[in-house]
Order: sequence, then C-alpha cells, then structure tokens
Amino acid sequence: MNNMTATVIEDPWQARMDRMRRVIPIPLLLVSTVFALVIAGTQHTWTRFELSLPVVAVAALWWAFVTARVRPDASTRWRLTVYAVHTALAAVLVGISLPYGVFAYTGFLLGYRLEARWRTAGFLATALVVSAALSGGYPSADVGRTVTYVIVAGVLVALTLNTAGITNRMMEQNQERGRMISELAEANRRLEASMAENAELHAQLVIQARQAGITEERQRLAGEIHDTLAQGLTGIITQLEAAEHNRNHPDTWPRHVAQARTLARANLNDARRSVRALRPEQLEQATLPEAIGALARTWSEASMIDADLQTTGTVIRADPDTEAAVFRVAQEALSNVAKHTRATRVQITLTYLGDTLLIDVADNGTGFDASATTEGYGLVGMRQRLSRVGGTLTVESSPDAGTIINASVPLGRSPEPEEGTR
Repeated sequence: MNNMTATVIEDPWQARMDRMRRVIPIPLLLVSTVFALVIAGTQHTWTRFELSLPVVAVAALWWAFVTARVRPDASTRWRLTVYAVHTALAAVLVGISLPYGVFAYTGFLLGYRLEARWRTAGFLATALVVSAALSGGYPSADVGRTVTYVIVAGVLVALTLNTAGITNRMMEQNQERGRMISELAEANRRLEASMAENAELHAQLVIQARQAGITEERQRLAGEIHDTLAQGLTGIITQLEAAEHNRNHPDTWPRHVAQARTLARANLNDARRSVRALRPEQLEQATLPEAIGALARTWSEASMIDADLQTTGTVIRADPDTEAAVFRVAQEALSNVAKHTRATRVQITLTYLGDTLLIDVADNGTGFDASATTEGYGLVGMRQRLSRVGGTLTVESSPDAGTIINASVPLGRSPEPEEGTR
C-alpha cells in the first residue's frame, strides 16, 4: 500500500498577511526616516533627527534578524516578545519625530499573529502610538496637545476595538475552516487508503472467484464424464461383450451390436453437450417425467431389468438446472443398480409437492450396509449436483433388503402446471 500524508492547505488570507509583515516594515521605516529628515531640515531640528538614527538602526536590525524570521508555529511568549520590542521601538521613534507614525502602523500587522486574548491588547497599544503621531505627540503639560491626543486616541481606539472584534471573529472562522480542511484532508487520506485496500481485496476476490470457477467447472466436467461418458462406455462394452458371447447366434448378436452403435452415438452427442454446458438432450423437447420415463425404458432394454416410473402430484416445469440435476440422479441411480445390485426390478417415483420435487429410485437387489460403506464417486457426484440447486440426497439400504435413493429439490416458485395436467 502506498504511503500517504495529509495535505496541508495554507489559508490564503493569513499567507498574504505574513508576506506583508515580512516585506512592508523596512520600506515604511525608510519612508518615515526620509520624512523625518525633511522636517528636520525645515524646522532645524537636526539634533532630534540624529537621536532617531540609532533607534532606526536597532529597529531595522530587529526586523531583519528577528521579526521577519518568526515562524507561524512560534510560541505565544516569543511572539509577544517580538511584538512588544517592535512596538516599543516605534513608540520611541514617534516620540522623537512624528513621521515615524507611518512605521508604527506596522504594529497592526504583527498583532494579527497574536492569540485572540492578546490581539485586542496589541491593537490598542499600536493605536495609542499611532494616535500620538496623528495628534502632534504624546500627552504633556500642553493642555491642547493632551486634549487632542485624548480625542484622537478615543476615536482610533473605538475603531480599533471594532476592527479587533471583526478580526477575531474572522480569525476564529479561518481557524475553524482550517480545522475542517484538515479533517477533510485526513478523511480523504483514509478514504484513499481504504480504496487502495479495497482494490487489493477486490483483486484477491477476483483471483479466488476465478479459482472457484475453475474448480466448479472441473467438478461439473467430472460429473458429466461420469454420468454420460463413463456410463455410456460401460454400456457399449457390455453390449459388445454380449455380442461376442453370442457370436455363434446370428439371431442375437446383431441386436447387441446395434445397441452398442446406438449407445455410442448417443454418448458422443452427450459429450458434445457436456462441453457446451447444455442440459441433457432428453429434456429439450420433453417434460421431466417424460424424459425419465424414456430413460427407464432405454435402460431396461439394455440391462434386461424391469423399470417402472410412477408420477404423482401436479407436474411443474422447474428451472433447467433443477431438472437436469434430477435427471442425472435418476441416470446415476439406474447405472448403480445395473452395476452393483443384481436387482430384477426398479421402481422410480417422481413426486411433485407444490414447492418441492422428490425422486425415489428403489430396487430389490442385494443392498449394502449404508452406515459402514464409503460412498463412491457416483453418490458424491449426485450430492454435488443437488447441492448446486439447493437439494439433498439420502440413501437407505441394508444387506439383502435392496436400496432406495431419495433426492429432494426445491422448485423455488409457485406451481405452474404443465399443459394437459390440469
């Protein structure tokens, strides 16, 4: 699985404010210094201007080596320290020369990076410094200057408080939006991880399904070979052996040869249909009772064992797979009778019970101990066929008491009687 990290999305507004904080202070400090120089030349206050130069140098160095390098994840204490030093330097410069109020304005930019409880206090401190530049200086013995400062500071503080409230709400919304974006990014990362895991599971399921399909197809072909080819070849061999045994009886052996030829052709046709996964040909143009009846007659002629079919209930046309499974059960059961039981009679009963179909194949042969005998491939194959259509198989037998093969399959729908059976 690929390693994935959460996407960090920077807030555009905060990023713009950070760029302004890093870029604007030095140009504004330079502009303020030029204005202070002009005023010093006009008012002949060179001494005061000279006093500002060391402070300007300290402010420039503080910005270049400290303020501009403050990381967004810096501690609250360090950000407060940087802001306090910057504002103190601006306040000193404004006290020396009023044009430095332009530089003092940059305190608002630094205040944006403070926490909400400190942001309003920082804005107010910067507003008081800027007010001094706008009103002609800090409060002093000059009553007029003091009154002017108080009025200007009052107005500027009111505006600043309103701006601080708006800014705090906006910052809170930005932080909330940032948290939501982070959560969405994390959810997206988890979704991508889940999709990658699901893709791997899907690939494994495809492989398992392919293997299961191969196994099921092998089992189907094995069952078809056993139910058609093997039984057909056994019948052909039986007829050829009978023909050889009766080769001195010209009235008898041609019948066995003809029977062998018929079985061979039928077996070839069944083999082709098995490869194409088609149901038995006997069911194509006939109902299930008709197909089993024809099977019983053909089998009886070949095995010389009496076979009788009895059908009870309303005949219902089941789905092809169900009918094919029942037909193969009857075919395999008759084959077992011919090979193993030494029976002289077989009774086949086909019973329709609404939503269930039963087939019983009972013989009067030698039987066997069903509890102690290991099932051969024939019975195993019948169980597998029936399980694919939801059916079950039971075997009842005991020595010298014959054998009963019973199969039950669900019809899976409401009765729909065949034409002519109502």
